[in-house]
Amino acid sequence: MAAVQYKKADWVAQADIQELADGKYQGVVMMSHELGATSEDVKHTVEAPSDSPEQALEQAVALAHRLLADIAR
Repeated sequence: MAAVQYKKADWVAQADIQELADGKYQGVVMMSHELGATSEDVKHTVEAPSDSPEQALEQAVALAHRLLADIAR
Protein backbone atom coordinates (compact mmCIF):
# COMPACT_ATOMS: atom_id res chain seq x y z
CA MET A 1 0.00 0.00 0.00
CA ALA A 2 1.20 3.50 -0.81
CA ALA A 3 2.52 5.71 1.97
CA VAL A 4 0.71 8.78 0.56
CA GLN A 5 -2.13 9.02 -1.95
CA TYR A 6 -3.46 12.03 -3.87
CA LYS A 7 -6.42 12.32 -6.27
CA LYS A 8 -7.19 14.76 -9.04
CA ALA A 9 -10.20 14.21 -11.29
CA ASP A 10 -9.92 10.58 -12.40
CA TRP A 11 -6.18 10.34 -11.64
CA VAL A 12 -4.61 8.85 -8.51
CA ALA A 13 -0.97 9.38 -7.52
CA GLN A 14 0.44 6.97 -4.93
CA ALA A 15 3.79 8.06 -3.49
CA ASP A 16 5.99 5.54 -1.72
CA ILE A 17 9.61 4.46 -1.36
CA GLN A 18 11.66 1.43 -2.27
CA GLU A 19 14.89 0.31 -0.66
CA LEU A 20 17.74 -0.18 -3.10
CA ALA A 21 20.36 -2.92 -2.93
CA ASP A 22 23.05 -0.46 -1.79
CA GLY A 23 21.03 0.56 1.29
CA LYS A 24 19.76 3.82 -0.20
CA TYR A 25 16.11 4.66 -0.86
CA GLN A 26 14.28 5.85 -3.95
CA GLY A 27 10.98 7.66 -4.19
CA VAL A 28 8.36 6.04 -6.42
CA VAL A 29 5.03 7.34 -7.72
CA MET A 30 2.40 5.10 -9.29
CA MET A 31 -0.01 7.11 -11.42
CA SER A 32 -3.35 5.47 -12.15
CA HIS A 33 -5.93 6.78 -14.60
CA GLU A 34 -9.41 5.31 -14.33
CA LEU A 35 -10.81 4.63 -17.78
CA GLY A 36 -14.26 3.24 -17.10
CA ALA A 37 -13.90 -0.44 -16.25
CA THR A 38 -10.13 -0.44 -16.86
CA SER A 39 -7.25 1.59 -15.52
CA GLU A 40 -3.91 2.70 -16.91
CA ASP A 41 -0.97 2.55 -14.46
CA VAL A 42 2.41 4.23 -14.98
CA LYS A 43 5.33 4.03 -12.57
CA HIS A 44 7.58 7.07 -12.09
CA THR A 45 10.75 7.12 -10.01
CA VAL A 46 12.67 9.98 -8.46
CA GLU A 47 15.98 10.37 -10.31
CA ALA A 48 18.39 10.58 -7.38
CA PRO A 49 18.44 8.02 -4.57
CA SER A 50 18.30 9.24 -0.96
CA ASP A 51 20.15 8.24 2.18
CA SER A 52 16.99 8.11 4.30
CA PRO A 53 13.47 6.81 3.74
CA GLU A 54 12.03 10.14 4.96
CA GLN A 55 13.94 12.10 2.33
CA ALA A 56 12.95 9.62 -0.39
CA LEU A 57 9.29 9.95 0.58
CA GLU A 58 9.52 13.77 0.53
CA GLN A 59 10.92 13.57 -3.00
CA ALA A 60 8.19 11.13 -4.06
CA VAL A 61 5.48 13.42 -2.68
CA ALA A 62 6.97 16.38 -4.58
CA LEU A 63 7.04 14.29 -7.77
CA ALA A 64 3.41 13.24 -7.26
CA HIS A 65 2.38 16.90 -6.90
CA ARG A 66 4.26 17.84 -10.11
CA LEU A 67 2.72 14.97 -12.06
CA LEU A 68 -0.80 15.86 -10.94
CA ALA A 69 -0.21 19.55 -11.69
CA ASP A 70 0.85 18.68 -15.23
CA ILE A 71 -2.48 16.93 -15.87
CA ALA A 72 -4.32 20.26 -15.99
CA ARG A 73 -2.02 21.59 -18.72
